[in-house]
Amino acid sequence: CCKSNNVSVGYTFTLAIPSDYSEDFNGRAYLMETDQMPLNFRTAVSVEAMDGRCVLEFTKMGDLRLKGLNDDVGWLTGTSGQGVQKLQLLDSGNLVLVDAQENIKWQTFNFPTNILLLGQRLSVATHLTSFPTNKSSSSFFSFEIHHDKVALYLNSGSNNNSNSYKYSYWEFQPSESRNITYIELASRGLEFFDDKFRNFSQIFAPYQDAARFLALDNDTGNLGLYYYSPYKDKLEASFQVLNTTCDLPLACSAYGICTFSRTCSCIRMLARKQDSSIDECNEEFITGNQCGKDEVWIMLELKDADSLLKNATSMSNSSKTRCANSCLNECTCAAALYSSRTRECMFLDVVRGVRQVNRGSGLSYMVKVPKGRFGKHKKSGLKK
Repeated sequence: CCKSNNVSVGYTFTLAIPSDYSEDFNGRAYLMETDQMPLNFRTAVSVEAMDGRCVLEFTKMGDLRLKGLNDDVGWLTGTSGQGVQKLQLLDSGNLVLVDAQENIKWQTFNFPTNILLLGQRLSVATHLTSFPTNKSSSSFFSFEIHHDKVALYLNSGSNNNSNSYKYSYWEFQPSESRNITYIELASRGLEFFDDKFRNFSQIFAPYQDAARFLALDNDTGNLGLYYYSPYKDKLEASFQVLNTTCDLPLACSAYGICTFSRTCSCIRMLARKQDSSIDECNEEFITGNQCGKDEVWIMLELKDADSLLKNATSMSNSSKTRCANSCLNECTCAAALYSSRTRECMFLDVVRGVRQVNRGSGLSYMVKVPKGRFGKHKKSGLKK
């Protein structure tokens, strides 16, 4: 199988995991063409720590399967009995299953994860997804294409309706008022096409080096264009849509706030975890929604604090008091953002993506907390 791009039916590839590894072990390998300079990037393979073995099997019936312990099938292409003869890795990076007439029966380009390769397209209503490597987080990121915009979202990752949420934290709307039909990654950046296949807008890659792929970062949720740097001998981001730490939705832990110094601070009524080496706030007693909990709740106000998270349920022409009371009366509401300038109130089911803004902004971020549990600090603010 190593002398061509083809893999015949019945082939099994076993990926070995080192016997000694940490829980967060991960490794990556890049395949490069060395017959020219700069080196030409072909494809990449990543490995993450797991218990037991992982087998990728190409069955004689033409099914590609991922199997774990006890031969349990965790994923398959569902192409059994469709005449599949071989698996091919195309020059585009597309992994395809084809029949004897070279007809494609299944392809990875139809099932994108968090990466868009050069020449690959995404149509409206499709998306990229990425999942934080932090196992304590149940949320995930998505990059989605709509008729009027593209946007990044933070999703709850929960199937429970009372705990589910989806908030945008970045959007791009083309200046021309045309509907987006699909987007395509070109060497000069991300291009937008209408229903007549005309390119009418794009997000440029600032460097002359061709963009190799677009990726939605698993850890940060940032979207970036990447190129291969022959001088540093590695892949680097030539452009990212979010420029600073405080622009990232999960830059701080839950019930943390990103300050002007681009560091995280806990909301004043919370203490940092005693046994934690990372920047986490001890929010255990108020994490999640409060439905069915026998508690008395109040709203703690943080003046001049904003939320990155948008696309939430809102109420217009509201007073601050009405905004706070509405959140208190809704058990799934964890926080509310109020603007005294626009008199708009936005309700949030999660306390993430909070950042400090300039004084006089007219913004108040109000957090729902149990009455009597926030210590001596009666005023709003940050824990120093």
